[in-house]
Amino acid sequence: MNKNLLIASAVASVLTVGVLASTDAVAGPKGEKCMGIVKAGQNDCGTSTHSCAGQAKVDNHPEEWVFVPKGTCAKIAGGVVKA
Repeated sequence: MNKNLLIASAVASVLTVGVLASTDAVAGPKGEKCMGIVKAGQNDCGTSTHSCAGQAKVDNHPEEWVFVPKGTCAKIAGGVVKA
């Protein structure tokens, strides 16, 4: 039982590190914040109406944003690069 728990914990840790690393790669100098394209519940951070990721209430709200690779936002209909 303890061996299975240890293996499951190790796998979960590796997956978490992979997700965080990919988010940091997009959020770094090669990424940009793109507003106005977010689906409800899929935002990356807070706005004037809430303080956390995943709290967007409606699709395509003009204040909600997500990190995208640099240069991508301008190619998405309705996307605006956050200053």
